[in-house]
Amino acid sequence: MENYKVKRLIVNYKTLEEFKKFKQYGLQELSMLEDLQSNIIENDSESPFYGIYFGDKLVARMSLYKVDKQFDRYFEPQHEFLELWKLEVLPNYCNKGYGTALVNFAKSFKLPIKTNPRVQSHGFWERMGFETVTYDVQRDRGENPLVWLPEGVKLKED
Repeated sequence: MENYKVKRLIVNYKTLEEFKKFKQYGLQELSMLEDLQSNIIENDSESPFYGIYFGDKLVARMSLYKVDKQFDRYFEPQHEFLELWKLEVLPNYCNKGYGTALVNFAKSFKLPIKTNPRVQSHGFWERMGFETVTYDVQRDRGENPLVWLPEGVKLKED
């Protein structure tokens, strides 16, 4: 498998235009576009998005947020963690290792990772070493999170 270069995506009109090709395009991107139009954010501001380009075309992306440990309700000991959203590879580029490269990039921070997989993607996440947490109504609020644990971190016992 090739070693793809994961880049932090800059917030500019070109990137936001490319985002429209992804199915998971939604409120987050629209608010970034509005912020850009009203100059709240600068072109090139830190974005939570990371992606992989094939030539000059964005073909895979994810959103990655660091969550402060005071908000951790999953891990033992309590830990800051990454929340991984909107992992998506354009249809013609699937099964070529792009998704795996993005997840491995997220793992390289050596922090626990939480994600809420889309329907029918569980197999991918299991192959990537993620596990299902026991559902807790108060904590999970309708989400079915999967987590990845780096060395020395365990799931919190109920």
